[in-house]
Amino acid sequence: MHGLASHVDSGPSHSPVRPARAAALTALGLFLLLLGTHWATMGHLVDRWSNDPQYSHGFIVPLFAAVVLWSRRAMLKQVAWTPTWIGCPFLAIGLAMRGVAAWIDFEALDTLSLLPSIFGLVLLVGGLSVLRWSWPALAFLGFMMPLPYFMETALALPLRRIATIMSTYALQTLGCPALSEGNVILVDDIPLGVEHACSGLGMLLTFFALATALAMVVNAPWHDRMVLIASAVPIAVLANVIRITATGLAYHLAGPDSELARLIYHDLAGWLMMPLALAMLWLELQFLAHLFIDQSDPAPLPLTMPKRSEFAIELPKTLPKEVKS
Repeated sequence: MHGLASHVDSGPSHSPVRPARAAALTALGLFLLLLGTHWATMGHLVDRWSNDPQYSHGFIVPLFAAVVLWSRRAMLKQVAWTPTWIGCPFLAIGLAMRGVAAWIDFEALDTLSLLPSIFGLVLLVGGLSVLRWSWPALAFLGFMMPLPYFMETALALPLRRIATIMSTYALQTLGCPALSEGNVILVDDIPLGVEHACSGLGMLLTFFALATALAMVVNAPWHDRMVLIASAVPIAVLANVIRITATGLAYHLAGPDSELARLIYHDLAGWLMMPLALAMLWLELQFLAHLFIDQSDPAPLPLTMPKRSEFAIELPKTLPKEVKS
């Protein structure tokens, strides 16, 4: 028995990495299965990202999600792969959403069904521990989903009006004759229409995703992160106003047939607004970092009693002659 025990003990030990690798391979297989069953849905998403400028940021949302996961890689040491059947209800919810979307022909609901399905797969393969590590990145994937039409309309109308009023005021402040009529700005009798595509909704969605990703990875207090996310709205509005104002100035300086104005409005604006938003968010982080000073309670000063020898007064060993007499 002793020999048998020693033989068993000397056998190869099971590495703790093997369960994680097996779970990762299982997750990859289920993800490919999910991708296959939602292939038509993914096709609609890619088509929307390619043809709708308001959702062109959808291509980079998965990259941002990967960055969020990478920023939380230190938590992997504490992650335990413990599959749980709790993921099945999430998968059932995703399946029900797809069924309702197909019944009422609601494309936005069909794309949204991807989120509970992905959450269900993570729970089914990795359990609650893996979900605690990955949930910010999974929730961030919601930014690649197009909004329903009624929400787009409800947001675009006030955004167009705000952009029109602020751009008209900015042009007038810069000495350019401008007048707004509805959602049209007259610059030297040249109509500059703030159409649906120019409402700034695309910038709002993009900057919201960017600010959320930055808030997830930056090392800052939670209240600074909330302010950073909320600031996506004014930053998007300001960026759109800068875009429209620059176009109006180009029309004013170069005339109605200006190629420069079209270049600013359609090409340069799309490339420059993202660096501008990053610069604004960075300046906001610097401002928040210097706005409040961390005040820690100072420790009490140590009290040291002086020694008795410090109070002693040394008398001279020899007194002066006057004192002796």
